[in-house]
Amino acid sequence: MIKRISGNIVDVLNETIYSGTLVIQGKKIVRITRDYRRHENFIIPGLIDSHVHIESSLLMPSEFARLAVRHGTVAVVSDPHEIANVLGIEGINFMIENSEQTLLKFYFGAPSCVPATAFETAGAELCLKETESLLKMEKIRYLSEMMNFPGVICDDPIVMSKIELAKKYGKNIDGHAPNLSGSNLKKYISAGITTDHETTRYEEGIEKLRMGMKLQIREGSAEKDFEALIGLVDRYPDDCMFCSDDKHPDDLVKGHINDLVKRALHKGIDRMKVLKCACVNPVRHYNLDVGLLQEGDYADFVVIDNFTAFNILKTYINGEVVSENGESLLPRVKEDILNYFNAGKKAVSDFLVESYGKRINVIDAIEGQLITEKSTVLPKIKNKHIITDIENDILKIVVINRYKDALPAIGFIRGFGFKRGAIASSIAHDSHNIIAVGVSDGDITEAVNLIIENKGGLSVVHEDVRECLRLPIAGLMSDEDGFKVAEKYSVLNNILKQMGSSLKSPYMTLSFMALLVIPKLKLSDRGLFDAERFEFIELQQS
Repeated sequence: MIKRISGNIVDVLNETIYSGTLVIQGKKIVRITRDYRRHENFIIPGLIDSHVHIESSLLMPSEFARLAVRHGTVAVVSDPHEIANVLGIEGINFMIENSEQTLLKFYFGAPSCVPATAFETAGAELCLKETESLLKMEKIRYLSEMMNFPGVICDDPIVMSKIELAKKYGKNIDGHAPNLSGSNLKKYISAGITTDHETTRYEEGIEKLRMGMKLQIREGSAEKDFEALIGLVDRYPDDCMFCSDDKHPDDLVKGHINDLVKRALHKGIDRMKVLKCACVNPVRHYNLDVGLLQEGDYADFVVIDNFTAFNILKTYINGEVVSENGESLLPRVKEDILNYFNAGKKAVSDFLVESYGKRINVIDAIEGQLITEKSTVLPKIKNKHIITDIENDILKIVVINRYKDALPAIGFIRGFGFKRGAIASSIAHDSHNIIAVGVSDGDITEAVNLIIENKGGLSVVHEDVRECLRLPIAGLMSDEDGFKVAEKYSVLNNILKQMGSSLKSPYMTLSFMALLVIPKLKLSDRGLFDAERFEFIELQQS
């Protein structure tokens, strides 16, 4: 069957726009004819997320696809290291097999750091043997973000062996280099690492681009770097890409890469430069099987009304309409549940902190960033125990091993703003133990036990509210309809606002408070961790 789609065709490769018709047979564009008719709509290449962890959407790949195609997304470059940290290769295979049951194009990497560090408890480990078995697979396109940048700089033999394996099989190597600069950055790049999505400052981006890196400008649910970095697109249009990294379902319902394109256009950046970042550069860098509106290409494209409103009218993948007028046409996919969850219920006494020091080290969370600050404060003490200090926004934070029964690690954090209640989650990057923050030990206990009872999820305890959004797949993803999950997540988020938080996405921010590879101070299931010195530190100072 031959299809013909007419409109103003936006040829980004040749930086031209012309009136014409795409002639599609099967999955590909077999011919493009030019005409001189007046068309209202524009046909652009499909949009691509160049770095995303699907699991952070709380959705399976097939459900992620149903939401994303509405926004013109035709492909994603996905790092499955979240589920890999829980279930190893079994989890990666689940992601690949589920993604193959939908039309959105998923390109998965081989996680390079499972576990992310030796300072936390994960559910699996990918050694050299497992990494090589993944890199041999045609479906694995690259070595996922090399988070252990100290290992690269210090020539850690395991880290360097994984990099050499990627080179052996001709796979790209993704980077993860927050605040890295100078000789350390040079050495990191010289190892063969090609991208970075952790850049947060313009000058940092300039240095990385000048050294030959591809920059992935990130705008997720918690980490937002677009405003700081978008000016780089005007200067380096061939070396920038857009990505979301981590995007919760309520935000994915509202928009995806299309939002970044629209915002960039409204800033006056040339449309061809913007579309290079959103469409062309990921295809070229990762060698994706995604069409760019050329004869012989796969028929992957988007129909928009104009470049001002940038409304997505239709999304095509492999010549099929997958979304029209904001409605997803992709069917649901049912899956079996797989998980790894062995934590036992906790008691209030498990969360007591006996006072012995004069000051305590505190994690300072920052809105819109994975990076934290660290400070020391005088603790609030009651009955010889350190308690939360609501007036100064110093709350208790805990991380609990979910893979075996163990006592919690306990710290204190500033920035969440809760005046009452507690929240907990089985999403705690990257080992995905249970993490919680709250005002009282009783509320924290209840929130944690809701997670344990459901073997994964997001919970909230607030006055008479006891709610949990179940995440039965690896404790990371729901098996429900993605739009319903987004609605439930929004309800939970609204409750968190009533608790006093000013954070845009408290659950997402909480999930990164256990990410030890991002400075400055974090908490693992084994204790408080200084990510600058890369070592544990005591909670209390004498």
